[in-house]
Amino acid sequence: MTRPCDILIQAACIVTQDGLRTVVENGALAVADGMVLDVGPREAVAAAHAPARVLDLGDALVLPGLVNAHTHAAMTFLRGVADDLPLMEWLTQHIFPVEKHLTPDIVEAGALLGCAEMLRTGTTAFNDMYLIQDATYRAVDKAGMRCLGGEGIFGFPSPAYPDADAGLALVRQLHERWRHNPRIRQCVTPHAVYTTSPELLQRCQALAEELDLPLHIHLAETTTETAQCQQMFGQRPVPYCHGLGLLTPRATVAHAVDLTDDEIELLARTGAAVAHNPESNMKLASGAAPVVRMLQLGVPVGIGTDGAASNNSLNMFTEMTSCAMLHKLRCMDPTCAPAQAVLDMATRGGAAALHWPGLGQLAPGCPADLTALDLTAPNLQPMYNPVSHLVYAATGHEVRLTMVAGEVLYQDGRFTRFDYPVLVAQMRDVRRWVLDKLGR
Repeated sequence: MTRPCDILIQAACIVTQDGLRTVVENGALAVADGMVLDVGPREAVAAAHAPARVLDLGDALVLPGLVNAHTHAAMTFLRGVADDLPLMEWLTQHIFPVEKHLTPDIVEAGALLGCAEMLRTGTTAFNDMYLIQDATYRAVDKAGMRCLGGEGIFGFPSPAYPDADAGLALVRQLHERWRHNPRIRQCVTPHAVYTTSPELLQRCQALAEELDLPLHIHLAETTTETAQCQQMFGQRPVPYCHGLGLLTPRATVAHAVDLTDDEIELLARTGAAVAHNPESNMKLASGAAPVVRMLQLGVPVGIGTDGAASNNSLNMFTEMTSCAMLHKLRCMDPTCAPAQAVLDMATRGGAAALHWPGLGQLAPGCPADLTALDLTAPNLQPMYNPVSHLVYAATGHEVRLTMVAGEVLYQDGRFTRFDYPVLVAQMRDVRRWVLDKLGR
């Protein structure tokens, strides 16, 4: 007897990223109510299900939607505004001066453009920290993606609130406003050790525990941050945050570049996850996070793009390539950071960094979040090892289709939920606004 399903997806190859890392040639995937019912050989899955719709992708490779473990989606509006600078100079002299004038409309437009870029290159979920986050959530809701997000909490006024008390109150409001949306989840996001106080970090942790939310913070990004933290608080960033109670299984720390061996072991013992941002760290010369050692010790590691102002893209395929190459060079070992480990970070590791079980894999009972690449692209021919192709050969622009919860959000150049040409025109106006704020 056949089981009804909403969609039967057929493709030349399915990389499931399930517990066994099963790869199915000439495969099919059955979807019902936004969830994966079955995945396996095409004939067997087709015979077992009665679909309302068949989506035959032909010579395509289907894989789980990629999970961007750390970004600032709305910062697409600052892409390329200031490059080739150290982190603190880039932030304090070019980014913060524009951000103090932010409006909800600017944030929403930038975030929607970020969603468009991520959908176009196969990302279905992301971990976001920014300002006026309610506007980002509106963009996410419009685009149909999944997002774990939080209002950046500072120890000084931001465009969204006059002081830290109001910032924490805003986190509560956003949690209440969006908690019934199945694709948007809230986290508590203190910005960094150098923009907060010990008391504020402890209040953020207490709020995360009270509301049972994840906590997301930039941590140990540069040696400059380490020196600042030692000067301000007498400790290096990781032990400082651990002493304040922030490093727990609910925490995701972004960057984790400047670490000692003892600090890596501390992250492993506490169960905190790490969002690794190789391209941003390289571009800002922040350093290379010791990811190989983290993985050896069992630290959950996802891959993030960081914001488009410091990358300058939100493309997880190029991020995977950079991750693999960076660590082979850092370790002077071509066998470290193999393709499967990198793909794991961009899928299952990202799910761990978002504290969102079920993402990053295509298996029965998991969300039907996926993307499909055109295997007829010249750079994907011939194919001997699908996982190798995903990490070393794909660019992201072979993506033909991106789906979240069984809903097609992008297919063959068309976004299904919003008018992309209108968005492009809107970004031209945003560019003029930025240039005006910079006095150019």
